Amino acid sequence: MKDIIPLFKVFMSPTAKHEVSKVLDSGYIGQGPKVEEFESLISDRFGNDKFVTVNSGTSGLHLALHLLKKPMDKQNWPGVVDGDEVLTTALTCTATNFPIIANGLHIKWVDINPKTLNMDLDDLISKLSPKTKIIMAVHWGGYPNDLNELKKVQEICFNLYGFRPMIIEDAAHSFGSEYDGKYIGNHDNIVVYSFQAIKHLTTGDGGGIFFPNDELYKRAKLLRWYGIDREENKKDFRCEEDIVEWGFKFHMNDINATIGIENLKHIDGIIETHIDNSNYYDNNLKDVEGVTLLEREDGFKPSFWIYSMIVDDRDGFYKWMKECNIMVSQVHERNDKHTTVSQYRTTLPVLDDTIGKVVSIPNGWWVTKEQREYIVNCIKKGW
Repeated sequence: MKDIIPLFKVFMSPTAKHEVSKVLDSGYIGQGPKVEEFESLISDRFGNDKFVTVNSGTSGLHLALHLLKKPMDKQNWPGVVDGDEVLTTALTCTATNFPIIANGLHIKWVDINPKTLNMDLDDLISKLSPKTKIIMAVHWGGYPNDLNELKKVQEICFNLYGFRPMIIEDAAHSFGSEYDGKYIGNHDNIVVYSFQAIKHLTTGDGGGIFFPNDELYKRAKLLRWYGIDREENKKDFRCEEDIVEWGFKFHMNDINATIGIENLKHIDGIIETHIDNSNYYDNNLKDVEGVTLLEREDGFKPSFWIYSMIVDDRDGFYKWMKECNIMVSQVHERNDKHTTVSQYRTTLPVLDDTIGKVVSIPNGWWVTKEQREYIVNCIKKGW
């Protein structure tokens, strides 16, 4: 193959440029009607109207954690305070875990399940404590965590310590993924999506949050924009009424929302191609020596933002793929290696054994049937 097959590629609708130019000429490029339209389209698609856009998935995670500091009597939620713990995975983008530190909370690492690269739920249970207020669940590659089992973990914690930790799903990999017949975003947890450049759906950069109740949803709408109620009837054009709770500048703007609206018109085809290419790899790489494929179970329907597998002699594999002009990568480094989180280091034996073998191969909407066949043939030749 003469041309390099990329691991990632930005999708941009051919109509996006024209529609964005209309916004640029409108004189209104901040958070406005296009943001509302984009939110409505996403809400309709997912069947969940408690959806709020933000300017990045990272901002969404930061805002979600911040919102949980306040107790909620109706939800029987005690709130969180500085020093409380978030149980989370180290195998993810740093965007998952740095907002934990930024909110004054402590990280407690959970080992991974090598069959899915998601959190190991037995290890999760073993690390529950009176300070475990939040569980951060990343759906690696779009393959869902077992959300019903996570609900059981909440009950175990309640029986031990008298409260149910809140679950935040980092769904950055997961647009279009389903669990138990429903889109990720409909299982009574806080769910944060990323619309960053190379995701299934991009707004240029951006993110969005689904909420399990109206209280969090309404506060998020305020706190993403300083705490100001943008829907109030103002006495003076630029002067807000009383701000009850301070907030951030995390809102999306109409430029990004317009890109999202146009790209959303193509999302079904994008996701279908990711899934079709990934199913092809499942069927054609399952018996290849030196390759271990990840688990697939009924009720778990990933959208395959990336296609990851476990390979023997990864250095040799990398070298051979480079010779074949195929881009591959681990995609995310383990977060616990960084100096900035050194105080939280602990033993993660499964991650230790697995991290040097994780590889993702091109599977996206740009990969043709000819290219995926070529990728499989290169892998079958050995390295």
